[in-house]
Amino acid sequence: MEQGRASQDAGRAPELAGEAASLGEIALVFLRLGATSFGGPAAHIALMEHEVVRRRGWLSPAEFLDLLGATNLIPGPNSTEMAIHVGWHRARWAGLLVAGACFIAPAALIVLGLAWAYVRFGHRPEAAGLLYGVKPVIIAVVVQALWRLGRNALKSRTLMVVAALCVTINALGVDELVVLLGAGLLVVALRRSASVGRGVADSGGMAVAPLALVQLGAAAGATAPFGLLPLFLFFLKVGSVLFGSGYVLLAFLRADLVDRWGWLTEAQLLDAVAVGQFTPGPVFTTATFVGFLLGGLPGAGLATLGIFLPAFLFVAISGPLVPRIRRSPAAGAFLDGVNAASLALMAVVTWRLGEAALVDPTTIALAFLSGAVLLRTPINSAWLVVAGGVIGILASASGLR
Repeated sequence: MEQGRASQDAGRAPELAGEAASLGEIALVFLRLGATSFGGPAAHIALMEHEVVRRRGWLSPAEFLDLLGATNLIPGPNSTEMAIHVGWHRARWAGLLVAGACFIAPAALIVLGLAWAYVRFGHRPEAAGLLYGVKPVIIAVVVQALWRLGRNALKSRTLMVVAALCVTINALGVDELVVLLGAGLLVVALRRSASVGRGVADSGGMAVAPLALVQLGAAAGATAPFGLLPLFLFFLKVGSVLFGSGYVLLAFLRADLVDRWGWLTEAQLLDAVAVGQFTPGPVFTTATFVGFLLGGLPGAGLATLGIFLPAFLFVAISGPLVPRIRRSPAAGAFLDGVNAASLALMAVVTWRLGEAALVDPTTIALAFLSGAVLLRTPINSAWLVVAGGVIGILASASGLR
């Protein structure tokens, strides 16, 4: 019997060694991607495709596209969810955790360091000049993203009308979550088909967990004084319901943290967004910056955990359902409506942030110049943010502001 057990253990050893090697490879790949992926979710996903499809052959092109389609049908940061999907495909549960954590960690640590520097040095004249020049560039970056995404998302006159309606009702004060879900359901209703009942059930089922978390977040938000638990629940809510570009995050941050609860100022929100622009990895690490401003290290940790935790849960739930989700006409219609609403929220918040950032002829000129460069060249937006900071420091030193 002992001899049989020994041979069994010997047979298991190579398997365990292979699993450890696979996890180590996953960790190295996604640590490097998380530390070097500039340029937003589209750039992150392009780099992942090069690494895991063309270079390493972990996925076929068709499998990669299926996973990408699945990430577009669930809330949360798309590039992070792609990393988690790849980890699941490569090494199941352990791979899911390792890939996601390693993609998030480098950016979160970099943003944490910048948040500390901001709190320590943010009120010095040179820091004020830096942010004076960065903020107009951020407005240009968001407007350019809005234009680019809009051309792809608003594919019909119906979607354009839905987006315009969402702009109007959000500007009048209707809650962002109501706008997002309402737009999705409206487009599903407008695209009646034989499979609409089944499709709505699919997408509605995926929304049950987000809606439950929203109720928790709303309950926490009703108590306006700041606390670590309300902070965690707020970011848990955002991570559970946010579709579309990471720039839509601005709408949620501004609506609750600035307007409703007064935990942040407009200037602090713009500064947090600026940090998210010139750091690698997920834009959602803006939550790390905000958490540190509000609650120090515990706040940074809880905000980061809250906003990214739903991505792990949604990938674990949706991964096995990818083929069925991909074939659902109603799921596609729901996503089209949500994307249109996401662009509408981006438009409203960009207008309001622009009022705070474009304060004189210098900042207006800098925003227009940045927009022209973005439209005419393939430059990485991080370099424009750096250039804006340098111009802001020089303008401040020369008395132009």
